[in-house]
Amino acid sequence: MSSTGLAGKTVVVTGAGSGIGRATALAFTAEGAKVVVADIAADRAAAVVEEIEAAGGEAVAVTGDLADQAVVDQVVATAVETFGSLDVLVNNAGIMDRMSAAADTTDEEWDRVLRVNLYAPFLLTRAALPHLLATGKGAIVNTASEASLRGSAAGTVYTVSKHGVAGLTKSLAVMYRDQGVRTNAIAPGGTATNIQVDADPTAGGPATLGRYMGNVGQPAAAEEQAAAIVFLASDAASNVNGVILPVDNGWSAV
Repeated sequence: MSSTGLAGKTVVVTGAGSGIGRATALAFTAEGAKVVVADIAADRAAAVVEEIEAAGGEAVAVTGDLADQAVVDQVVATAVETFGSLDVLVNNAGIMDRMSAAADTTDEEWDRVLRVNLYAPFLLTRAALPHLLATGKGAIVNTASEASLRGSAAGTVYTVSKHGVAGLTKSLAVMYRDQGVRTNAIAPGGTATNIQVDADPTAGGPATLGRYMGNVGQPAAAEEQAAAIVFLASDAASNVNGVILPVDNGWSAV
């Protein structure tokens, strides 16, 4: 067991049924933490719980749409009732847009992406904060994006949503630092996950963005993103607060 200070802690990871979320849930349990695996797909969440338990860890699944307040309340209640506390919140669940420019963005695309990528992290953070504050040493880690650092990594609504996540991260860091809660985010670049991009190649977004996408570099493994999340939640990052950490193989440095 390492000295991250995570042993025995309760961690909520959203989007934990696959990709970065799954890797993050497994990484926390490897540190001795207990994990609430939150995902919209019940079969994927259950599979991750089984994987954790087979490795000797503790986990429980909660499924549903995290833009629904009732599901958010269930996630937080499950953490506290099952494991006795809530120490770390990882707002990782997210979806891509269609790479649409603003004029091509439909109301449905705008609403759907903002609900998952921005409303859900806010709702879950608001519900979790009383419990994180009660620990005197809570941590929140959000998954932002390369698109939170620039305007050329995704379509309009995804970019807006991830800039919102970065703003939420910084606001929380300032508002709650004196009460013992740190908030940081990772900004992944290209990562090998199952997230889907259903882009119309003739739309304004892909036509414009394509000329800026040549510096992505080698995609990260989901486990590399997970390692950064665990670090930001751990005692090793005890004085790190309000950071948007690029995990992008230097893409943001180009």
